[in-house]
Amino acid sequence: MTVQGGNIVSQIKRLSDRIFGRMLSEQKIDAFNGAQGRLLYVLWQEESISLKELADKTGLAPTTMTNMVDRMEAADLVRRVSDRTDRRKTLLSLTEKAQLLKPAYEDVSDQMTEIFYEGFSEAEIEQCEALLRRIYENLRQHE
Repeated sequence: MTVQGGNIVSQIKRLSDRIFGRMLSEQKIDAFNGAQGRLLYVLWQEESISLKELADKTGLAPTTMTNMVDRMEAADLVRRVSDRTDRRKTLLSLTEKAQLLKPAYEDVSDQMTEIFYEGFSEAEIEQCEALLRRIYENLRQHE
């Protein structure tokens, strides 16, 4: 038996990124790309978090994320704000422009979920996600 899980996951990621990008474009969302959308998604859930927290929640390397945040700040999607309780700490906050993009992003995200699980039963979805979480945790233990 040939095990190809890692290759399949990589192919799924590349293909889903292309489809997601196309769907964003079709919705006339050109203010950010799919990778930046991951950062916005986390900030839409929990605004005003540190770069380190954002890196932890997205799984992106801090150096990669810093460059993305710089571009997003230039595009008026996020702003850096000093933490009121710890002046050494910088927090990220969403701009009004980014807040206004949330409903359209959620629509595209919902469409992607429908594409992912087309033809799956609820039990299959739960099983698939449980297995993916196990793989993720296995990888985290070796990071």
